[in-house]
Amino acid sequence: MRRGVVMVVVVGVLGVGGCGGGAVAPVASRSAPAVDGAASGIDALFLAMMVAHTGQTLEIVRVGLDRATDPGVRTLIAAIRATETDELATMRRWLREAGPSAAAAATRHDHSGHSDAVAGLTRLRAARAADVDRVLLDVLTRHQRTAAALAHAQVTAGTSERVRDLATRIDRSRTAEIALMADLSPA
Repeated sequence: MRRGVVMVVVVGVLGVGGCGGGAVAPVASRSAPAVDGAASGIDALFLAMMVAHTGQTLEIVRVGLDRATDPGVRTLIAAIRATETDELATMRRWLREAGPSAAAAATRHDHSGHSDAVAGLTRLRAARAADVDRVLLDVLTRHQRTAAALAHAQVTAGTSERVRDLATRIDRSRTAEIALMADLSPA
């Protein structure tokens, strides 16, 4: 029963987002834990999705740092850049360690189906100077909600302890960022 629930959650997150397409090896169930450090198919898929998602986040943040004016917004997005740059390096390293097929999957992963980052970046770049902070917070909030949802599903479905630990940190971090952005949002 539990495995069925886990798979429904994973399929729900991936299916709604339009992700998938056979990018990585078959998914291992949580009932067969991976050797610590080893990534199962579900772990490699999560890492590939998060590498793509984090790349998009860093692009949003880069544009935001070029355009944002509010000091609180600038401080938050600088912190996001530092955190996610480190996480990206870790995830890429783990994918390389998982083998050539997992690392290749990360470079082939089309993340556009479960992220509106492209449209958000277009909105952010086109925003009038007076609207940039508001648009940035809206775009980044939506984007970080997706990251938190992906990470939350991985905590339940993952087999690698270190990948699940990273997913837990991502879920908590993005959820906290969303709350901070709500506090920073202009009226």
